[in-house]
Amino acid sequence: MDRLQALKVFVAVADAESFAQAARATGLSAPSATRAVSLLETTLGARLFTRSTRQVKLTEAGRMYLGEVRDILAHLQAADDMASGVANTPVGQLRITCPQEFGRIHVAPLLTDFLDEHPRVRADVLMVDRIVNLVEEGLDIAVRIGHLPSSELSAVRIGQVRRVICGSPDYFATHGRPQTPSDLASHRVISSGSTLPLDEWRFGRDETHSVRVNPQLTVSSLAAAIDIARRGWGLCRVLSYQVGTDLESGTLQTVLEDHEPASLPVHLVHVEGRRAAAKVRAFIDFAVPRWRRIEVLN
Repeated sequence: MDRLQALKVFVAVADAESFAQAARATGLSAPSATRAVSLLETTLGARLFTRSTRQVKLTEAGRMYLGEVRDILAHLQAADDMASGVANTPVGQLRITCPQEFGRIHVAPLLTDFLDEHPRVRADVLMVDRIVNLVEEGLDIAVRIGHLPSSELSAVRIGQVRRVICGSPDYFATHGRPQTPSDLASHRVISSGSTLPLDEWRFGRDETHSVRVNPQLTVSSLAAAIDIARRGWGLCRVLSYQVGTDLESGTLQTVLEDHEPASLPVHLVHVEGRRAAAKVRAFIDFAVPRWRRIEVLN
């Protein structure tokens, strides 16, 4: 029997002034309860009870020890309750990382609704276009676009995105539409810092066909590249979700759809699996069904 159980038996005996009643209260046999207290007395080197055939009474050492043990058990129960609350009630700081544009378009609006529903949660979102180590950087959840390597992380698929080339109707009216990837050599190409490599674009489901492009304009901001394409200056290559509203409204149109690479999966990943804190489980339960309903992620 462990020390904690022995302390609980000791308190039960003190309260009942009976080993038999204490055994029933703690779910033990009477000999087990007696043995637990005896081992505790041996460890302490002090008698905790005086025993007779009719009664069990605390010694003076036992009375002093009882007060301390009650405090210990009360503090332990409070700690258990606090941990259980964190595990079962969404509370505390939720740290998320995601690509910048995905964060702006999809994470931020959904997260504010989530926080309205769970006011005891605070959120911190790191929007960066790089893979972040969740454990090393103390993060709870990541949005990952692309095929996942083998790891111990838990993953929930939320959709997929295409790699598309797009331009405005005005651009196509003036310059025509490329019919094959090699036609891009005669078109204005806008490259952004998020398009890697900048001068080689791959096509086909297995990405075996590569075309070298010669961007006339390179910008570090993806949003700026899309805005320039939107205003009819040239073509840019982006992920479909990044121009979802433009494609719906017709301000941008895609070309070379038959030559697109295979779609990239989008996942939410986290560390703890089924043992994840309630704030993590709650966010996943909240976000996944909503994101799966978004057309541009399907």
